[in-house]
Amino acid sequence: MEEFDLQGREFVELNNLMKLTGMCPSGGTAKLMIAEGLVIVDGQVELRKRCKIRQGQVVEYEGRKVTII
Repeated sequence: MEEFDLQGREFVELNNLMKLTGMCPSGGTAKLMIAEGLVIVDGQVELRKRCKIRQGQVVEYEGRKVTII
C-alpha cells in the first residue's frame, strides 16, 4: 500500500490525487475513470470527481491502494 502525504493541507481533490500519485497520466483521465465508477474510496465507489480526500482515507484504482497521511 502506498502513502500520500497531505503536507499540511486539509484535503486533496480526488482527481488531483490520482494525477499526483501517478494513478492516471492527467486530471482529465482521472475524471473519466471516476465517472465510469472505477475508483473506490474507503471501500465504496466514488463518482464525485472533486471529492475532498482527507487524512486516513484509502483510495483504490486498478489494484493500487493509496492511504492519505
